[in-house]
Amino acid sequence: MKQSLSIKLKLADRDYPMQTDSDTESRLRMAAKMINEKVKAYRKEFGIDNRQDLLAMVALDYAVESLTLNEESEDMDNLVTKKIDFWSSLIDSTLNSD
Repeated sequence: MKQSLSIKLKLADRDYPMQTDSDTESRLRMAAKMINEKVKAYRKEFGIDNRQDLLAMVALDYAVESLTLNEESEDMDNLVTKKIDFWSSLIDSTLNSD
């Protein structure tokens, strides 16, 4: 059984206590670091100090990035499927021609 850990993550200068397991802890910390870096960049680039506005912009940015990656993944899946179908039909026609 995985051991539950109590951790505290700082997001946009605010602490958030959480319960997690040891397998997930490092991903949570990395995600918090990425969010804080984007918050800092938006704060610097746009001069925004409102935490809610900054977090909303970061959430939107990550949502767009996620959608883009999903679309690219689907495109790649379709390409791979087409190539597999092509090679499969080529193999079938070669085997059936004998």
